[in-house]
Amino acid sequence: MQEPLVSALRARRPKVREHWEALLRAEPVATPLGHPDALVHLIDWTLDEIFTAIANPLARHRSGGTRFTTDQRPECPCGRNPLLAYFAAGEQAMHEALVLAQVNSPGLDPIERDASFDELNLVLQHISRREIEAFCGVCQFRHCGRGTPVESITTTHA
Repeated sequence: MQEPLVSALRARRPKVREHWEALLRAEPVATPLGHPDALVHLIDWTLDEIFTAIANPLARHRSGGTRFTTDQRPECPCGRNPLLAYFAAGEQAMHEALVLAQVNSPGLDPIERDASFDELNLVLQHISRREIEAFCGVCQFRHCGRGTPVESITTTHA
């Protein structure tokens, strides 16, 4: 991503954080760990990760990540992972911030604009996949399908 766009996104960081939190609070809460008060403290750390990766894309690939295409999404077998809603809200907030930064860069070439959006998507997907998979790795419901009633899980595994 071009440095002027990275700088414009960094300048919007307080607004991005505020919007991310607002979007997160608007999401339905599926589990106690998914409560916004339990997740908002992660936003600053995640923004640090995002800005580090977009400023230096090679760091993302050196940090143990494989290259992802823009259509790969992290999966959660049980659907209870609170980071699913967290990263969906963050993705929306970052997309909106990038679009606003691009609007304020009238000389931006359309190819560069699209490449910046793709790069941001790769960064977001890399970070969200890493964190969602780590959380799913310790989930007691990871072998259950989506929508499996908790009662059947506890009686089956008890």
